[in-house]
Amino acid sequence: MSASLNRIVLCGNLTRDPELSYTPSGMAIVRLGMAVNERVKDQQGEWKDRPCFVDVTAFGGQAEACNKYLEKGSPILLEGKLRYESWEAKDGGGKRSKHSVVADRVQFLSSREGGSDSAASAGAPIQAPKAPLSDAKDDEEAPPF
Repeated sequence: MSASLNRIVLCGNLTRDPELSYTPSGMAIVRLGMAVNERVKDQQGEWKDRPCFVDVTAFGGQAEACNKYLEKGSPILLEGKLRYESWEAKDGGGKRSKHSVVADRVQFLSSREGGSDSAASAGAPIQAPKAPLSDAKDDEEAPPF
């Protein structure tokens, strides 16, 4: 038996407005871009932010809440799992790949100005649906959305 754990926790700010879409079966999908900064000293002893840009995907009711309450610049805390994706470039440029995050839980750290008084806008965690995200078996890679 081999050891394996795929969990990630990130805190950062959205780099763009959420992009909401729906699968043919009606499942909501939101794509988020976030930046997580690391503070480091440069050679002159000055503190600099070193950003790490991360693509995030959330599903179901959580996706709809993210779309409703978040916007570019919103601070969030998320918990999820890493997903490795690879594909052939459309321009014939060869194989491409990246890591992204599939969010299991997104917590809003501030509300959108003028937002409602719902739990989501107050920063309460929004849980991902318990239903499977795809028809893929555990040993198969889930299809890209």
